[in-house]
Amino acid sequence: MPQMGESIAEGTVSRWLKKVGDEIKRDEPIFEISTDKVDAEIPSPSAGVLAEIIVGEGKTVEVDAVVARIETEMGALVAAAAPAAAPAAAAQTAPAAPAGSASAGATAPLGPPATKSAAPVRTPHDEPGNGASLNDRLRTKSSPLVRRIAAEHGVEISQLSGSGIAGRVTKRDILGFIESGAVAGAPESHGPAAAPWPGDIVEPMSKLRRLTFEHMAIAKRVAAHVTTVWEIDLTRVARVRAATRAHFEAANGQKLTYMPFIMHAVVQNLKRHPSLNAATTGTDIIYRKRYNLGLAVALEPTGLIVPVIKHAEDLSLSGLTKAANDLAGRARSRKLGPADTSDATFTITNFGTFGSIMGTPIIPVGTTAILGLGAIEKRPKVVAGTDGSDVIAVRTCAYFSLSFDHRLVDGADADRFMADLKRTLESVPDEGF
Repeated sequence: MPQMGESIAEGTVSRWLKKVGDEIKRDEPIFEISTDKVDAEIPSPSAGVLAEIIVGEGKTVEVDAVVARIETEMGALVAAAAPAAAPAAAAQTAPAAPAGSASAGATAPLGPPATKSAAPVRTPHDEPGNGASLNDRLRTKSSPLVRRIAAEHGVEISQLSGSGIAGRVTKRDILGFIESGAVAGAPESHGPAAAPWPGDIVEPMSKLRRLTFEHMAIAKRVAAHVTTVWEIDLTRVARVRAATRAHFEAANGQKLTYMPFIMHAVVQNLKRHPSLNAATTGTDIIYRKRYNLGLAVALEPTGLIVPVIKHAEDLSLSGLTKAANDLAGRARSRKLGPADTSDATFTITNFGTFGSIMGTPIIPVGTTAILGLGAIEKRPKVVAGTDGSDVIAVRTCAYFSLSFDHRLVDGADADRFMADLKRTLESVPDEGF
């Protein structure tokens, strides 16, 4: 099981693309995994024949667990040419295949390198006197996400009994402990499960739905959510877009929407309001100097994923357009890699594309704010006429809602950011950003 990002501690084998006995090329996708951040196809580390599947579909295992073995052509040749004593020596150093395996030659595990397996195994008694046994340190070596949740709720990880390898505390362990009410001020458990009635249809959640289910619950628990809503006049953006659209699309081969104007304005104003591009660790604040924009993408038939535009501060209007279209396209075709969905510092969700005029989005864990975009529509507004009198005019407007973590961002900070964002979008230069 590959390491799919710093905060990923485990993965689920969602589908095998090959079956035992199939020939495999190097770097050919062999199976699909789901983690709490991304679904991805995993390439084969070498060419050969799939000799054994160890972890079946739907099973969740820790990172670095061996999930399958490949009989490599090179390994088979070496075994055939080796002296009679070689097989015995190989048996002492190579990972052993279970009884009944179809492998006749050398096998390459889909998991940690052989050098890891060859390292001597120490017992707690072998460890230097540092006040903690090996098992204690393995248990507390949890993922960054688990450590962050524990810190937010004042939980000492070393006191928990984990369900992972060597007692490692997993995300499910820490959430279960918090929901049990064992932590002062912790939310109560969800209560009794609903029972289906006659005629109801009961379906298991998809992997993506389960992950969204868990993510939203975590995010809601670990941040103090407040939402402020502003009406933004996008008439100026609409006019600039209409005037530059044909040239832009001919030059870049990309449709020019409102989104790149909004993303560019967001990055400009995050630089002026650093608390909106920050994170917390315990009682410390991390002010990010990179501006990585997460873009929420709805997946059919149901699901949500948030790919990330890295270093958005370095991109022009055309660069933001290309990056957003590329990530959205690869998200819908399930072609995103782990790096594509990690390290967001601020998120934008465009629920207006479905017709919603307003929403209160949930702040992703590890950030302090998320901007929701309502439907862009023409509205009658009172504006100043050329003679200074009030007149009714048709304006292109939308409601923007900013959900922010009130532990770090005060209402005044959030509204100053929104006021500056409004001013930026309502005064776009004729040539665009």
